[in-house]
Formats: sequence, structure tokens, C-alpha cells
Amino acid sequence: MKSFDWSFPYPSQRMPVLARNVVATSQPLAAQAGLRMLLKGGNAVDASLATAIALTVLEPTSNGIGSDVFCILWDGKKLHGLNASGRSPAAWNLDRFKGRTVMSNRGWDAVTVPGAVSAWVALSERFGKLPFADLFEPAIHYATGGFMVSPTIARLWARQVPELAGVPGFAEHFMPRGRAPEAGEKFLARAHAKTLKRIAETKGEAFYKGDLAQQMAAHAGQHGGAMKVEDLVAHTADWVEPVAHPYRGYTLHEIPPNTQGIGALMALGILEEFDMGSVPVDSADSLHLQIEAMKIAFADIHEHVSDPATMRVRNAELLDKEYLRSRSRHINMKKAQTPQHGIPGKGGTVYLTAADESGMMVSYIQSNYQGFGSGIVVSGISMQNRGYGFVLRPDHVNVVAPRKRPFHTIIPAFVTRNGQPVMSFGVMGGSMQAQGHAQMMVRLADHRQNPQAAADAPRWRVDMEHALVNVEHGVAAEVIDDLKRRGHNIVQADRWSTDFGRAQLIFRMEDGYLAASERRTDGQAVGY
Repeated sequence: MKSFDWSFPYPSQRMPVLARNVVATSQPLAAQAGLRMLLKGGNAVDASLATAIALTVLEPTSNGIGSDVFCILWDGKKLHGLNASGRSPAAWNLDRFKGRTVMSNRGWDAVTVPGAVSAWVALSERFGKLPFADLFEPAIHYATGGFMVSPTIARLWARQVPELAGVPGFAEHFMPRGRAPEAGEKFLARAHAKTLKRIAETKGEAFYKGDLAQQMAAHAGQHGGAMKVEDLVAHTADWVEPVAHPYRGYTLHEIPPNTQGIGALMALGILEEFDMGSVPVDSADSLHLQIEAMKIAFADIHEHVSDPATMRVRNAELLDKEYLRSRSRHINMKKAQTPQHGIPGKGGTVYLTAADESGMMVSYIQSNYQGFGSGIVVSGISMQNRGYGFVLRPDHVNVVAPRKRPFHTIIPAFVTRNGQPVMSFGVMGGSMQAQGHAQMMVRLADHRQNPQAAADAPRWRVDMEHALVNVEHGVAAEVIDDLKRRGHNIVQADRWSTDFGRAQLIFRMEDGYLAASERRTDGQAVGY
């Protein structure tokens, strides 16, 4: 049976790549780093890790050595999930943040233990074929010899410099000429290269238990942070069972809480109550239904999702069919709503994907959050600001506490059908990710669009904090007018906005794969 139609109805700068071994990510040199591992005899995990490590150098505006990671992997027979997000320092509690209404998003009081290095080690040891050190070769090459900064990254870099220039370590590492590098300008990261070499030769031990851990803890102490070597030593990456929900014959799999992935599943569960296939794909009715479903899902996950050790409702309760049916009744086709959370009955990120001819497929996401993250840089280690994901409301499940994982926005996705792999994909970009996953599934399952077309299509993004709906350049004026009449507070973004995510997708074909990298980034799909 034909899986989708091959028309490309949206303005696009590229076509998908069709091959038996593929990599897709948001920076071309990083995609090629992964391809090098495949050509060297490695598998999809080796390709993914080389790509991820290279991205810490090539796309520092979104990730770094100090990032967190989540991964969903099909090993050829079954799915595996990896939660390599970090926990808060032992000294973090409500008293430490007394007098604040929100968590810090810059500096050491935003930094939880970075998990990326632990993900690299865990994935390589369990599933990789190549020596661990080989995976670092492309990244070290670009960090030592330099690379020419790509256009989208240059634009994002310049945008973030004014706020971060004074954060300890930032200017030294990311403003070598006293400013952000321009597009096409060469950038070197020798301290970054030195740290990557230490991680490679010690298989991560130096990062969590050795000299790099000591350097991070010392820097934190000098600048008012709470991170200790003991916090780094205590870190573990955890293998988890992905959480899943069926939709129109497909099944979407997500990493379970502490991530927002369950929000995409809930939105699709709500949309199942409507005949989306009969509603024109880019119409006001279609957007209204998807927006309202997403708002309901967000209202629930922002109330109920946290570190799984502290959640008061189970994932199964949030995904209960009757509960989602009851939530769907809050949608009024003629009027936008401001939903409150329900109570279930008891019962700035980089994304990459790779697949190889053995059948292994990897969906992988790595992030500093909010661009450069905390702005803190130690020995080339750019630190995430995932602590900002905690709340300071004492009775909330996601309240800051010692050695606790915060609510996380980054989510890799995986689609199966009848227990077999269909697509590994992600739509990086903060709260856009759950929304992007739902939009992709509607286009795939309800409208049979091919992955490249689904990625190229104009998107919307709910902003719950400001009660806005952002719509992308390309949404028809009459659709925007119709949504406004229903009460949606619509803001249309400019042509070059990066607020709507940057999708990468690999779809399994009968004799290989279709790999797609979308038009909103400098990315590339490659293969052979």
C-alpha cells in the first residue's frame, strides 16, 4: 500500500534523501560526521553519537558538552528509551531560592547536573560498534582547526550575545573577537577540543569523577553555585520504557515524564474524537482543533508532570481513553477556550536521527535549553540551564528539591505500526516540541503527507504563558482571520523565525529509508 503521496505543496529548499544508511540533523557538517562513522563500519548509534558530539562544536547556540539528552532507539527488534537528564544539586531547596517567584535561567543557579556525556557512554557501550574515541574525531577536528559558522547559527549567536556576555566564561569562549562570529567566519574552540579528548580517553570518567568534575565544582564555588563533585558522581543515566499512544493505526512513542512528551500523546488522544481526515489540512477548522487540543494537554502536563518519583498521577491515568474523551468535550468549534487542568481518575536544542541497513534506527535529542543555556562555560563545557524548568510553588509536584529532575521540554519521538518501526523524528524547540510532534502525526496519519512535506508545512505554536497563538509565515490570511474571529490571540511570525522548531525525520521504506531535513535550519540529510 502506498504510505503517502509524493507531492510537495509547501515552499521548500530541499528534497528528501533516499538511501539504506542515513543521518539527518540541523547542521550539515555534523550530519556528515555521522555519515563518516557509517562509512567506517559503524552503526546508527555510532553515527548518532558522532553527530551529537560534533554538534556541541558546530551548533553551540543550542547545545554543548554540558547538555542533557534523551533517546529512543529501535535495535532491530524492540524499542529502548534513555533518560540522561540531570538532577539538581543536593543543596537546592526552596530556602535557597527564597524571595524569587521563578527559577533563574542564567548562571550557576540554573544548572543541573549535565547528562549528555553519560548518554554518549551508555549508548556506545550497549549498542555501538566502533571504539568510543573514534566518535570524537570529527568534533575534535572542527574544534581544533575551526569551521565556518553557518547562517542560521550566526543569526542566533548574535541574538544571544548581549544577554550572556557578562556570564562567567561566556565571552572567553564564544566571543573571541569581542562579538559573535558572522556567517562564513571561522571559529575555533581549543578548550572544547581539549575537554572532548579527556572525555574520549577516559570514557566519561573525567567528567563525572575526575579532573573535569573538579573544575566544574570549583567554578561553581567561585561564582556562587551549589554544584559539588558529589552531585556529579551521583549522576546516572536511566534506561526507561517509552510511553505510547495509538493514533489512526500508528503508535507514537515518547520518553515518559519528566519530559513533556506525554503532552503530544494526550493531544492526539483528544483529536481522536474528531474526524480530522475529513477536515482540510491547512484550514481554520483543522488548526482550531489542534490548537485547542494542545492547550488542554498543556494545562494538564504543566500541573501534573515532574520527576516521576514525585508525580501524583500515573502516565496511564493521563492517557486513559475516557479521560481524554472527557477533555475533548471542552473544545468548542466556534470559540477559543482557556482550559484549566483536569484531574484524571485513579486507575534555543538539537535533534538528530540516524538509521542503518541492519534496521537500527535512533531518535536522539540533546539540549542546553534557551540557546546557550546558563551561559556558564568551564573548560569549553557550555552548561545547560535546565533548573529553570522547576517551579517555586511549594505544593506543586515540580517544585525545586535536592537531587530531583526538572520538567523537561526536549523529546525524541518514534512511530511504529503493528509493532514495526515506521519513523524516527523530532521537532526541536522548547514547548514547540510536543506541539510539533502532534502536528506531524496529524499530517502523516490523517492526511498522508510525506515526511518532507509534513516538515515543510507552516506551523502554529501555542504560548500558554502569554495566552497567544503564534502562526508561521505561510498560513493563509483568511485562516488567520477566521481563527481571530473564534477568539484566538494570533501573532504571525516573520519569514525567518526559528520559533517553530526544526524537524528532522527518517521514514522506513521497503528497501531503505527516506531522510528529511527541513527548511527552517542549516541542516542536511545525508546517506549512501
